[in-house]
Amino acid sequence: MRRRWILPALCGIVLGLTAHAAGAADPAAIKEKAEQCSGCHGENGISQTENIPSLAGQPDQFIQWQLVFFRSGARKNELMQPIVEQITNEDIRNLGAYFAALTPPKVSKPDDNPDLSQKGAQAAVGRRCNSCHTDTFAGTKAVARIAGQREEYLVKALHDYKSGVRSGGAGAAMTDVAYPLSDEEITALAHYLAHL
Repeated sequence: MRRRWILPALCGIVLGLTAHAAGAADPAAIKEKAEQCSGCHGENGISQTENIPSLAGQPDQFIQWQLVFFRSGARKNELMQPIVEQITNEDIRNLGAYFAALTPPKVSKPDDNPDLSQKGAQAAVGRRCNSCHTDTFAGTKAVARIAGQREEYLVKALHDYKSGVRSGGAGAAMTDVAYPLSDEEITALAHYLAHL
């Protein structure tokens, strides 16, 4: 019953955030705020830490939504909670724009298992991943960029959606997609997407 009002309330908050015309924000202040994220999410938003996603090149609205979900408690993470409790709506808008403007991570090493990638590509087609994440898996609006994301993070995210641990945003759609995936399909899909 409680979940019925949470999503409309969050939608209202985010629509208010995105519709509000941000004043001339100080670029140095935005960069300083974003640098607080680099301890986990990496310099220039490219994670070097296992199970921590890269933020560089994520769509602006996606970043905003996730920060709102973390701040409201719809998404839970013990490392994120103390951080999001201290950010303002303006910070959320600015951080979304900042990370969206950064160059997304590039695949740093060649695909060491093209057969696994082929299986992952088949799983992506079978689950119609491109219908939300776009044909290049670069994401759009409030939908995540998954191309080039950390492989082990993608595995974790898919398992979290499958088990219902992860909620907020596209939780219902992603749970429907992830639930029937086998562990082998999750591994293949994550491998394929990480090497795009």
